Parts: sequence; C-alpha cells; structure tokens
Amino acid sequence: MPRLSDTMEEGTILRWLVTDGEQVRRGQEIVEIETDKATMTYESDLDGVLHLIAAEGDTLPVGAVIASVGSADASTPNAVPEAPAPAPEAAVPPPATAPAPRKDGERVKASPLARRIASEQDIDLNALSGTGPGGRIVKADVEAAVESEPTPAIGRPATARGETTEIELSRTQQTIARRMAESKATIPHFSLQMEIDMEECATLRSELKRLGQEDAPTYNDMVIKACALALREHPRANSSYRDGRLQLHSRVNVGVAVATDSDGPTGGALIVPTVFDADVKSLGEIAREARALAARVREHSITPPELGGGTFTVSNLGMFGVTSFTAIINPPQAAILSVGAVQPRPIARDDEIVAHQTMTVTLACDHRILYGADAARFLARVRELLEQPAALTL
Repeated sequence: MPRLSDTMEEGTILRWLVTDGEQVRRGQEIVEIETDKATMTYESDLDGVLHLIAAEGDTLPVGAVIASVGSADASTPNAVPEAPAPAPEAAVPPPATAPAPRKDGERVKASPLARRIASEQDIDLNALSGTGPGGRIVKADVEAAVESEPTPAIGRPATARGETTEIELSRTQQTIARRMAESKATIPHFSLQMEIDMEECATLRSELKRLGQEDAPTYNDMVIKACALALREHPRANSSYRDGRLQLHSRVNVGVAVATDSDGPTGGALIVPTVFDADVKSLGEIAREARALAARVREHSITPPELGGGTFTVSNLGMFGVTSFTAIINPPQAAILSVGAVQPRPIARDDEIVAHQTMTVTLACDHRILYGADAARFLARVRELLEQPAALTL
C-alpha cells in the first residue's frame, strides 16, 4: 500500500484496473486507492506480470503488500499467494434500498475518505448501504446521504458539568491531533511577532479591481508571494530538520491552511494544500491556484499530490477578525506564518498620526533550524515586500 500523502496511514482498494496475471508496464495505472483525503490511481513502477494479493474492498495500512510484479511462471515456494476470497457478504451485495445487517459491535465497512466525510457531515454510516467492493461504503454513498439525519451523539448521565456527549473524531481530525501533539512535544518552538503596514497592498488591490480584475489577488495571496520570495533569499527558513541534519530544499512550496466547514458537533478539519514553486509564479497565478485548491479541499476533491511537498506554511484567520495568533509548526518544516486581520490602525508618519491598513503576523520557528536573528531577518524581508508590493507583481 503506497503512501499517497504525508498523513496517510491506510488505504482502501476500490478497483483493480488490471487482472491477476496480466502483463503490465512501468507507469501503467493498475489500481484505484481511496485514502482519508482523496481517491487516486496508482501506477506500476516495474515491468512484468502483476500478481494480486489484496482484494477489492480491502483496507490496509501503508506498507502492506497488495500485489507484486514478477515473471509469469511464479510457481516456487516463494510465489505470491492468490488474492484472498471476498468476504461472504461481498458475493451478494445488499440491496441499495436497505443497509446490510451487521452484528452488534461489528465495524462498518467504509473507506477512510467515506469515514471522514461522514464524520464531518454527521452521517450515520450504520444507516447507509455500500456500493463499493464487497458492500463497502465509499465517498459517493456518503455524499448521496448528506441530507439524511445526523449521527446521534452518545449520551452519558448528567454530572456537575451537565449531560456529557462523546463525539468520535474523524480520521483526519485524529491525524491532525496526533501530528500537532508530536510537533509541540518534539519541536522547540519560539515565535516572533511583527506589525506590517498594508496600506500600499490595499491600494494595489483597489487599483487592480478598478482595472476590471474582480478576482484580484487577496491579501493572503500577497502574503504567500512575499513569503516565497523571502524564502528564496533565506534558504534556512525553507529547510527541514531530520535526524540531526539540516535539509535545504531547492523548491519553494508554500502550504496554505484551509478549514473545511461543518455545522455539526464534530466540526471540520484543517487541510493544507500546496502552491508549488510559489517563488517563480506570478501573483495572479498564485491567486488563481490558491482559490482553486481551497475549492477542491471543501469539495473533497483534492488529490494527495496537491497535499504534499510543502516547505513552509501560511495560516490566515484574518477573515474571522482574529488580529493575531500563533500556529503550530507543520513538521518537518522550519516555520509557519500566522496572519491576522487587515484593519485600520493609527500609526506615525511624518510627525503625524494617520490611519493605515495594518496587519499583525506571527512567525513560529523550529529553534533547531532558525535562531532569533535568522527568523527576524526573514520576517523583516516579508514585511519589506508587503510594504512595497510592486516587487510582488514583477
């Protein structure tokens, strides 16, 4: 089972695109796999005869053997075993009008992505019928039931805090919780805060809109571009710490934190798609790409390749009126920039107090990679680029 994203732990085989014993070539698509974030095809990295091991509908951890590629006459004692037979209920799928009966305590058969969407949308998997292999519930089944009744909360007797309910986190939320706990426990964080005069950026946006660009770059797009240019000039901020060594990355790939909305008690999730090579893309390209990535995250159509490879992250809560906050570093990255709201504030200019659009940013850093002076120089460059945004349009 290949690792198709940085956070993937297991995947579900939805469909084999070739048959057992079929000759395959390197680069040929051989299987569709669904993770907790997306469905994608996987290509063979070898030429040879494909021997299937895992069956359609199997959910297996990353690293588990699902198939092998070898010679056509693999008949030695070490030959690849045949694919396991489908579970009994797979032979006769339940009718689409009613869920398959399940024994008490039996785990619902569902793909990781279906579980995540069901958790975010408060859909009871026990009430659904699966149309996937072996009756497994897949993404399409959950999306078709979005308007059905929400998952009932598990009630507990009232205490001094009142009645308590327990909500099971989605697989994505569990992964986020674990990674953030590991980040705080293993990375020596420190943070720097800086106020940036965004008056020129505001003027630039107004001018672009006046020229007919209704989808003019947002402030966050400008921050992404400024960070990308500063990362190119300060390579330590674009690096990672692994096993006592510093890894400097040649590409500048900026992750953009996107929250998935949910009105239910389980809440949404935080997904970080990547704007690759942001330092060499125009501001307009970044704006269009960031907007498209955010839309695919909220539509649950984002693909694993779009979620990996980040070398730095920008997290923005300014749209909620938050003026400043400190985000947790996304390991193994060196830093993350938290962006607050752009608001008018009084500042001193030419011995006068004037109202300018300003923004507070906070840079959280891994002290094993960046020291205070390094981080301060990087952040000062970000501020310089945003206060003189003409450089962002070059």
